[in-house]
Amino acid sequence: MIRLTNFPILVLVVSFLFLWLSGAIGTSFRKKKHLSDDAVGADAGLVLGATLTILGLIIGFTFSMAISRYEQRKNYEEAEANAIGTEYVRADLLPAADAQKVRALLANYTNQRILFYRIGNGQQLTRVNADTAQLQAELWVTVARLGNTQPTPIIALVVSGMNDVLNSQGYTQAAWWNRIPPSAWVLMFMIGISCNLLIGYCIRRTGMEFIVFLVLTLVVSISFFLIADIDSPRGGIIRVEPQNLVSLAQSLHPQ
Repeated sequence: MIRLTNFPILVLVVSFLFLWLSGAIGTSFRKKKHLSDDAVGADAGLVLGATLTILGLIIGFTFSMAISRYEQRKNYEEAEANAIGTEYVRADLLPAADAQKVRALLANYTNQRILFYRIGNGQQLTRVNADTAQLQAELWVTVARLGNTQPTPIIALVVSGMNDVLNSQGYTQAAWWNRIPPSAWVLMFMIGISCNLLIGYCIRRTGMEFIVFLVLTLVVSISFFLIADIDSPRGGIIRVEPQNLVSLAQSLHPQ
């Protein structure tokens, strides 16, 4: 299923249109009832203020959720690079032929992990995931065979390190799947639409008040865009750059 939040620019456009439309509906309702400024009264303004406060809190809370998930993806990228680098060093404990094979596989595996961070969705991602799974299987078969034939503490250390490499990829994938729940997006959009309905109902569409309405609609839409951009691992402008993995790949020289 295609998620709208995978396309932050589309979120910006759609949210602006819906918020603007909801404000226009509120204005048309006021004109239909032929209400004057005095008829609108202070009660509607009080409700509007409370609704705007709730909207601000929801946006802040959702932005915090997006930031925490972004930081989690960064932390797992660093942990994954550390796990691969440690296992690459531990490969020296293996017999020469097996050590050379493991180092070559780890170097190729690191390149695949870099591609995972840099490519978008689609067939290329499917191919990278398939190649990654194949390399994981080859790495595990190599160290598992040694663990069965030479069950020494040193080989056990290498096997444990390889387990960390495989686990780190799983943690990374889980972090990329960990997105802001759709229910939170629906709640935020509904509160935003309610606010603009009240704004259109309460203010006049002339002069400075119209400019205030336009600016508020734009600011809320940009807030939605920023949240979607940070929350989307591949569709946004703000992405996790695999700096640690790139640095590791440059230092790996299979012998």
